Amino acid sequence: MRETDTLHRFMLEEAGVRGEWVHLDAAWQALLERHDYPPVVRDLLGQAYAAVALTAATLKFDGSLILQVTGTGPVHMIVAQADGQGRLRGLARFRETPPDDATLAQCAGDNARLMLTLDPGDGGERYQGVVELEGETLADAMNVYFERSEQLPTRLWLAANDRSAAGMLLQAVPGEGGHAVTRDSEDWSRANILADTTTPEEMLELDAGTLLGRLFAEERVRLFDGTPVQFHCPCSRERVAETLRGLGQDEIRSIIEEQGRIEVTCEFCNAQYHFDPVDAEALCATRTVQPPTPDTRQ
Repeated sequence: MRETDTLHRFMLEEAGVRGEWVHLDAAWQALLERHDYPPVVRDLLGQAYAAVALTAATLKFDGSLILQVTGTGPVHMIVAQADGQGRLRGLARFRETPPDDATLAQCAGDNARLMLTLDPGDGGERYQGVVELEGETLADAMNVYFERSEQLPTRLWLAANDRSAAGMLLQAVPGEGGHAVTRDSEDWSRANILADTTTPEEMLELDAGTLLGRLFAEERVRLFDGTPVQFHCPCSRERVAETLRGLGQDEIRSIIEEQGRIEVTCEFCNAQYHFDPVDAEALCATRTVQPPTPDTRQ
C-alpha cells in the first residue's frame, strides 16, 4: 500500500549517501481546499511543498524553513514553509494563468530568485540564502542552490499533481574528520545515476520501500521508520491582534472610521478574523503599567 503523509529517512550504507523521501496527500489536499490554482501553478507549488519538507528534514532545528521563488512573470511568488515538527503550509500568487506546458523559468519570468530562509524562532537571527533562479524545473533550481551554497553534495527529485506531492533527496554523508563524499566520487555519481531513473509517476504512486528497492536494487538500503507530516497554519486571532497593535492607534481608528470594522484574511489558510469598533478600542487601550516600587531605603 502507498504510504500517505509520511517522511522517511534512508541510507545507502555502503555508498556514504543518505536520503529523505516524502509523500503528501491529506497535507496537500488541505492546502488545495483553501486555494484554487491552475494546474501548472498547482504543480509548482506542490513541488515546493515537497522540497521544503525534504530540506527541513535534513536540519536539526526548532524553528521554520521557508522556500520562496519570486519573479516578474505570471507566477510572481511561490512560498512553502516547514517546521521541525513536520508541519507545512504554502501559497502561490499569479497575475495570469500560464500555459500548462510552461517551465518554471517561463512562469517566474525575469529577475527570478530562489530563497531559503531559516528562522530559528524565539527572536533568533535569521539566515537567508539567495540565488538567481536557474533550470527548467524547481528540482533543477534547488540543485543549483545546493551546488552554490551547501558543502555537502545534495540533490532533489520532485513531483506533484492534483492528488499528491512527493519528492526524494540525496545527500552525501560527512566522513571522518568532516570530509564528505564529493560530487566527483564514484559512489555519489552512481547513486545519482540510479535516482535519475525514477519518474514522477513512480514518486507519486509508489511507497518508499518499493521505490527505493527498484532504484537501488544493488545497494544496501536502510529505511528508517516514517514520521508524519501535516498541513498546519499557526495563525490565530491573538497573532493578528498583535500585528494590528503594531500599526498604532491612529491607523486602527482610521480603518474603523472608514470601513466600520477591520477584516483580516490569512493568506495561507484563508481564515478570516473580524474586529468591530469595540474590539478595535480594546486593541488601542493602553496596557496597564505597574508603578515603580518606592525606594524606602534611608
